[in-house]
Amino acid sequence: MAGAVPTVQVGKRRHRRRPVMSEINVTPMVDVMLVLLIIFMVSAPTVSVKVDGEVFLQNSVIKVDELVPKLQAITQARGGLDERIYVRGDRKVDYGTVMRVMGRLSAAGFRRVALVTEVEQGS
Repeated sequence: MAGAVPTVQVGKRRHRRRPVMSEINVTPMVDVMLVLLIIFMVSAPTVSVKVDGEVFLQNSVIKVDELVPKLQAITQARGGLDERIYVRGDRKVDYGTVMRVMGRLSAAGFRRVALVTEVEQGS
């Protein structure tokens, strides 16, 4: 075999595959859920009650008698869904005033009424 070309065998590289991870990384999912929660909270109707008894729907001052019809119009415009309505009160507002507003909402058929609270920072 005078004219044969010798073949050089390159060493076979064995790549070890890493084992498949069976753990789920939930951090991205939690981030998405928090963003969606914030979006839904901001887009949901919010009723605010100030210390002097003024009632706001979103950022507009409204008379208590006009509150229910306007909320019903908002929810019907959004498809008549049973939306959650957030009620927010100043820290020093009279409890009875907030309960009167919530009572009107409940009597009008709004079943998903929630109170917005703030977490106290430090002592």
